[in-house]
Amino acid sequence: MTIVAKQHVPYSVKLLYSAFVAIVVPLYWTTYGPWNFVYFCDVALLVTAVAIWIESPLLVSMQAVAIVVPQTLWVVDLLCRVLAGVEITGVTRYMLEDSIPLYLRSLSLFHGWLPFFLVWLLWRLGYDRRALALQSAVAIAILLLCYLFGPAPPPPADDPNRAVNINYVYGFTDKHPQTLMAPWLWLAALMVINIIGFYVPSHFVFRRVFATARRIEATR
Repeated sequence: MTIVAKQHVPYSVKLLYSAFVAIVVPLYWTTYGPWNFVYFCDVALLVTAVAIWIESPLLVSMQAVAIVVPQTLWVVDLLCRVLAGVEITGVTRYMLEDSIPLYLRSLSLFHGWLPFFLVWLLWRLGYDRRALALQSAVAIAILLLCYLFGPAPPPPADDPNRAVNINYVYGFTDKHPQTLMAPWLWLAALMVINIIGFYVPSHFVFRRVFATARRIEATR
């Protein structure tokens, strides 16, 4: 079954989303630092802000491929943590840390609704099949950037909320680098996990479920 796209994003949605981004960016910048915006989820937040104004199926599709699966896991982890006290992945541990102000943790709930918003945008605009190849290339570039130039764990003692270990290029904890394998092998494994584990399945589902963006454009 293919879902027929609605073709346009309502103006009110564009304004609300842009207002949210305008609030998040300065608060995150001062609390977590500029490197925080290189996380895949934060890249998706910013790129989507552009994508909805120019109504770009390609940009929306790339962000959907990038984060729908991992951010859905974020939702599952948070729900299990809050409702049952069970930790699944550990990625939402910071949501219950008192060292981070409540208003900042509330803003971080965008990790929960953004993947569903992107799916809704795919319904509106259609899916661009070029997304898999392009997002894979972007992901490799971002991971290399984070590994070569990004801050390593742990965060500074005088600024414990400062973002380090961006996109987990040093391991799954911000306390210290992983010691399970060689650093370059860990980085290569991250690339494989993101592309094969997250991107490829998302691509095939989106391609099957949503209308092809180029066909939609041809009918306008």
